Amino acid sequence: MDAVDRQLIQALRENGRASYAELGRLVGLSGPSVTDRINRLETAGVITGYRATVDAPSLGLGVTALVGVQLSDATDHEEVAGRLRSLQEIEDCWFIAGDDSYMLKIRARDVDGVERTVRRLSGTKGVSRTRTTIVLSTKWENRVGELPDD
Repeated sequence: MDAVDRQLIQALRENGRASYAELGRLVGLSGPSVTDRINRLETAGVITGYRATVDAPSLGLGVTALVGVQLSDATDHEEVAGRLRSLQEIEDCWFIAGDDSYMLKIRARDVDGVERTVRRLSGTKGVSRTRTTIVLSTKWENRVGELPDD
């Protein structure tokens, strides 16, 4: 991956709907050359997909909570991750180091919805304890950072 690839990735992170012609102008290449590079980055698994970023409160999901999950001893992490995947309220799930095994970001309509989700989490086989933090406000999300140079 060279500097042009990094520029293309950065541009797509900022605007996933940019045309190949726009991207080409940005990096000084023709549209077909940009197409080839992006196809190569997709094939290599560097670019894994494209998606719309949605404002959760506009969908009626006004409360965000971060939930740390501790697992029972001798629990298979992957089995628990599979069970957690079935809970639609979980937006993100990270396997982490520290006292907790997983950190979850959940979205709910209200605090009662968070409570219902936490109860379901607590009743999930393999989960021994949860620790919930309600997000009061979001200063930013999905921040686009600079890609490091080699």
